[in-house]
Amino acid sequence: MANATLTRTKSSLTRGQLPPYALWLVLVGAAVLGAALSALIGFNPVGFVIFTAIFFVIAATIVTRVVEGGRKANNKFITFLVYGAFIIAVLPLISVVWIVLQKGVPGLLDPGFLNTSMNGVTGVEDNATATGGPVLGGAYHAIIGTLLITLWATIISVPIGLLTAIYLVEYSKGGPLARAITFFVDVMTGIPSIVAGLFSVALFGVIFGPGTKTGFVAAVALSVLMIPVVVRSSEEMLKIVPNELREASYALGVRKWRTITKVVIPTAISGIASGVALAIARVIGETAPILVTAGFATSINFNAFAGWMASLPTFIYTQILNPTSPNTIGPSDQRAWAAALVLIIIVMLLNLIARLIARIFAPKTGR
Repeated sequence: MANATLTRTKSSLTRGQLPPYALWLVLVGAAVLGAALSALIGFNPVGFVIFTAIFFVIAATIVTRVVEGGRKANNKFITFLVYGAFIIAVLPLISVVWIVLQKGVPGLLDPGFLNTSMNGVTGVEDNATATGGPVLGGAYHAIIGTLLITLWATIISVPIGLLTAIYLVEYSKGGPLARAITFFVDVMTGIPSIVAGLFSVALFGVIFGPGTKTGFVAAVALSVLMIPVVVRSSEEMLKIVPNELREASYALGVRKWRTITKVVIPTAISGIASGVALAIARVIGETAPILVTAGFATSINFNAFAGWMASLPTFIYTQILNPTSPNTIGPSDQRAWAAALVLIIIVMLLNLIARLIARIFAPKTGR
């Protein structure tokens, strides 16, 4: 009797509900229909995924409405749309990473790519690859230039941006100066990168004479693009620090500057580090301002204050636009894709370093 009652109770509770495997069956059917429709117009993975997603959302919503009712069907429809939006947002990233890996790994594994420059490499060497010769030349000079230019741009931008954010959050009272700074930061956020490059060229042209092109000139141009990002991100992170922490510090007799350096900044350091990493990622791939401020070099230059300097974006640009050998563009394409992969790896490493710094300097919450 008890078993019969339990069985009737379970059946009453599960009545009107889809079994766990139902949506999986719907997904399989949607995949079959998606593959068929994609094959009719020329099969490709992107079309297959899009058609499968559309068929799945429609079919799953209809099945849910028939079995579970309209309210649960509407709920699952919105849930599927959220999942679909997430997949659509991730697909371009996955596609870019996959293509760069596919085309960049062969060049990255080529001997000498990471420790040689393009100095002395001409179309003769690239033409020799058609008969089985090795691909000569590498991006060592561009890697060094990218790291030096980005380093100087960070040294310029982070202190200025962080101090500006501290003033806006901790010292300003919403006066005219604060409103003016906020306005100009917003304007700087949207200026084209080439304008920043032209500004830097004009500035150093007035100081040192026309035609001055060095890595430091490029760093100043990139700092114009970095500062507003650092200011905005740091300002938002400082704002979310609870006022109770500041008041507790003041109640203990701690001065304001020490409260900021010992309480406020360590509490917001995780977000500040992420903002700095975002700002670096924003400028490390810029091409136009580097071309007009640092030029392009085929040899290694370790001095950011003298001489033209190459960077990975300009290296990629020149290899694609002006191949070393117009008759044999394969080696130039290989170098360009390998340099693009190196650029992505550098950005990933910078993000990891930022997270590590944030974890080290974040306030300890344990007892």
